Amino acid sequence: MKRPIRRLSYRFPANCLPALSLAAVALGLADPASGQAPATDIFVADMSVDEGRITLSGWRNVTDRNEYDNQPSFMPDGGSLLYTSGRGGQTDTYRYDLSTGRSTPVTQTPESEYSPTVMPGGQRFSAVRVEADSMQRLWSFALDGSSPQVLLTEVAPVGYHAWAAHDQVALFVLGSPPTLQVADIRSGTARQREESIGRSLHPIPGQLAVSFLHKGEEWWIKTLDLEMDRITTIVRAVEGSEDYAWTPGGLLLMGSGSELFVFDPSMDSDWRFVADLASEAITGVTRLAVSPTGTHLALVAVRPQG
Repeated sequence: MKRPIRRLSYRFPANCLPALSLAAVALGLADPASGQAPATDIFVADMSVDEGRITLSGWRNVTDRNEYDNQPSFMPDGGSLLYTSGRGGQTDTYRYDLSTGRSTPVTQTPESEYSPTVMPGGQRFSAVRVEADSMQRLWSFALDGSSPQVLLTEVAPVGYHAWAAHDQVALFVLGSPPTLQVADIRSGTARQREESIGRSLHPIPGQLAVSFLHKGEEWWIKTLDLEMDRITTIVRAVEGSEDYAWTPGGLLLMGSGSELFVFDPSMDSDWRFVADLASEAITGVTRLAVSPTGTHLALVAVRPQG
């Protein structure tokens, strides 16, 4: 029996607060009142999927610091994840190993890096770097954090990204409004495909396509098919939320407050309830990531108080 979702009456703060720095605003770091990055933790759970039903167990707080830890992204083997960690007034990329429970630094640079994502081929990862002049461009690094290289010299300022293929990457490019652009790494050029989008961009499993959140009067998750160059609508977003993730089998996951929901594009007409994580002291759920093996879910939540 489906449990209907509760349509919430709030929305997350807009990604445009003039008193805050460009990087903090664009990358979702800023607290509206203080202008500082909020304290967030990354939680990981074991996940199983059976005929569209998702079971989550073994929740653990894998960062557990009173600072900013965010933007988890799994490595291809699913045994570890990269994430953004705020320390000493800037952010670097860290790697968490699920088997040992240890985090180690990957980048330790004068610049700040955000949204680390393993690139197609699995030999390097990409990240948005805030350069010395505050410009935000897309860079790549070896998996150990060495050999930094700018990927798109002329495309800026970049806020978020998602790889659709070896040479094609979808970008959230800052502006008024922010736009969805698709860049060709070989030519270094990008073309705009939509405007007024949210920060959550993802490749769609098994397709040459990416999904994005379109912020109109209502917020909708949509797909951009790169072969057909066509945009289609998938489902209306859970009210008040803009972060979601795909499972390897093609299910969508989205959070709201302490609750998680699932949507199967092949059969569902609306979101289905998965779990209430309040009993795990998890609330204020934002970014989500599913391991390529489909066996783990990582999510970002407000740091528990007390």
